[in-house]
Amino acid sequence: MRPEHPLRACRSMSVALALCLTATAAAAAPPQRPWMDARLSPDARAGLLERELTMDEKLSLVHSPMALDFGPFSKPAGALSSAGYVTGIPRLGLPALQQSDASLGVTNPGGARPGDVATALPSGLALAASWNPALARAAGAAIGQEAHAKGFNVLLAGGANLTRDPRAGRNFEYLGEDPLLTGVMAGASIAGVQSAHVISTVKHFALNAYETSRNTHNAVIAEAPFRESDLLAFQIAIERGQPGSVMCAYNKVNADYACESVPLLGKVLKDDWGYPGWVMSDWGAVHSLDAVKVLDHQSGEQLDKEVYFGAPLKNALAAGSVAPARISDMVRRVLRSMFAHGLFEHPAGGGQIDYESHGKIARQAAAEGMVLLRNEGAMLPLRADIKRIAVIGGNASIGVLSGAGSSQVTPHGAPPMVQPMGGNTPFDALFRRISWFGPGPLDAIRARAPKAEIIFDDGRYPASAAAAARRADVVVVFGTQWNSENEDVPDLSLPQGQDAMIAAVTAANPRTVVVLETGNPVQMPWLAQSAAVLQAWYPGQQGAEAIADVLFGQVNPSGHLPMTFPQSVAQLPRPALPGAGLAPDSQYDILFNEGADVGYRWFARTGAQPLFPFGFGLSYTSFALSDLQVSGGDTLTVSFNLKNTGARAGAEVPQVYLRSAAGQPLARLIGWDKVQLAPGEQKRVSVTADPRLLASYDTAAHGWKIAAGEYQVSVGQHAGDSALLGGARLAARRIKP
Repeated sequence: MRPEHPLRACRSMSVALALCLTATAAAAAPPQRPWMDARLSPDARAGLLERELTMDEKLSLVHSPMALDFGPFSKPAGALSSAGYVTGIPRLGLPALQQSDASLGVTNPGGARPGDVATALPSGLALAASWNPALARAAGAAIGQEAHAKGFNVLLAGGANLTRDPRAGRNFEYLGEDPLLTGVMAGASIAGVQSAHVISTVKHFALNAYETSRNTHNAVIAEAPFRESDLLAFQIAIERGQPGSVMCAYNKVNADYACESVPLLGKVLKDDWGYPGWVMSDWGAVHSLDAVKVLDHQSGEQLDKEVYFGAPLKNALAAGSVAPARISDMVRRVLRSMFAHGLFEHPAGGGQIDYESHGKIARQAAAEGMVLLRNEGAMLPLRADIKRIAVIGGNASIGVLSGAGSSQVTPHGAPPMVQPMGGNTPFDALFRRISWFGPGPLDAIRARAPKAEIIFDDGRYPASAAAAARRADVVVVFGTQWNSENEDVPDLSLPQGQDAMIAAVTAANPRTVVVLETGNPVQMPWLAQSAAVLQAWYPGQQGAEAIADVLFGQVNPSGHLPMTFPQSVAQLPRPALPGAGLAPDSQYDILFNEGADVGYRWFARTGAQPLFPFGFGLSYTSFALSDLQVSGGDTLTVSFNLKNTGARAGAEVPQVYLRSAAGQPLARLIGWDKVQLAPGEQKRVSVTADPRLLASYDTAAHGWKIAAGEYQVSVGQHAGDSALLGGARLAARRIKP
């Protein structure tokens, strides 16, 4: 008798549900490719496919080149001109991995793909200043969708390094100094990218706090403060975003290169956290075959001294010094992430890009991330009846500034104005370039004030800038600071004499609004003479419109600082910039003596008063907090009322800080919310703390420890504000690492 088809049997017979599902799955899977059965777990599918690979095919998946025609390098056949390429295996239906840098949008390094543009989003610090995880996810989704349409299926995104020093050149890509804010925002962005069936990394693991001699310096920190700061940021980002890959850093960590660190990649990431994806190296960050103990993929192999995961690894396998099981683990981790994020079912390439909607996301992110730092006499928003406005400096007639390096995006819309900066290495010609995204704020201001006379001065000479300021009713002066990957800045000044120019302008006209386009906190020696200061960061391709939106009140500013602005470098844990004055790639230790007390926690520890505290940000309306309630037990739950007491609708970011734990004073952000309120409207806000934020890391017990006792919290508008105070008791508790 002919057997009945499994699907028909399930419909016509009363059989166990498990048998039906098994039969249906078996019928759905191509018998020659059982790993294509989407009903199976990513781990099971990876195991099935890995077993079909020859050893040579497995080895082809654990190393890859930079995919650019650059100098002596040539991109491999089939690769898009981009960061990297891992060859696929067509006989098994295994797609190639097309990789692109994408911290702030899909990059096109050096215009290697002529005419290819992408939505250029604001800097990471701008996004973090929004304190809006939903916006971070939307921005990530826009990047992921564009990448997928262009043919990319792996993005080198998800920067989660804490910004420990305001002089660090790559801070603009990151998300601030606090592990909770960084972890939540990075996790949301990663989840957004991967919603488009594109794998995202989280990077650079870990303690990549400086660019100076980043390939050789040694970051030194004890385990407990490391777990409570940078590692906690990565842990939260990984939990929330589930990135398919982790990219290890260039620098050493406690004497081991990060990409070869057994304590970091083996013990913490894979053992303690159970991370199931693959660890890829940063480009040129592998120094020996010893990395195979914990590293799963050598990326940008041409930049290393040797393709260690090529012939040397094959020879080590033959000699028995590397076990075949280790290669299987490396490959399965790559395949698992490919299955988990739909790379087989949703091949990249050929889709349409909605640049209009993505541009709106970029504009919202830019405006929502701007931080109003000063507004004397309600100088802002600018009134519609202004007769004469002077716009000065900052190349405001050209565009808005962008950070440089591997994250540089070629924006959709007007071509950027690019100024090569020169340098000392071949890569300086590719990455060391200042880009300005047009149109400029000058045009946006003119559009908002069509009846006003607009005077422009380029700001090169303080005397002429001051003369223009004297003739105006209101002055908008721009200050810029260009930051780039691979170099830190020497101090906190605005370069090229801009502080002197702004001082001359504010002295000439006290009705001066200063707009800062910077990649880091800066000093403001002219602050007391200014009427208003707007921190605009690097605002992306819609930055000019977003700046005008905030200046003229179409958007009520709601950004809050993700970094403390110090008054001077003397307030920092390391007043002298590590490595300054030494030859490139010098070897030296950087002692992170602040430990877990990064940023605002360092200021709380030392008692120093910053220029502007972490979490600070003004609004065109006002808010009031009341009726605090704190409950304890296993963790803290904090609830309170937030009311808009002003005349404008606006959003506020009430922040909850732990002030003492079982009698020990400290300062630690444990939660926040972003709340939109109409004038007179009130809402109840509730925040429940991640227990790890209430704990200390106990190295002897290998886990988190919450001591029994009273825990005090404050609720306010920044790290230095304690508008509401309260507390509750917690029971003793231990938490796995």
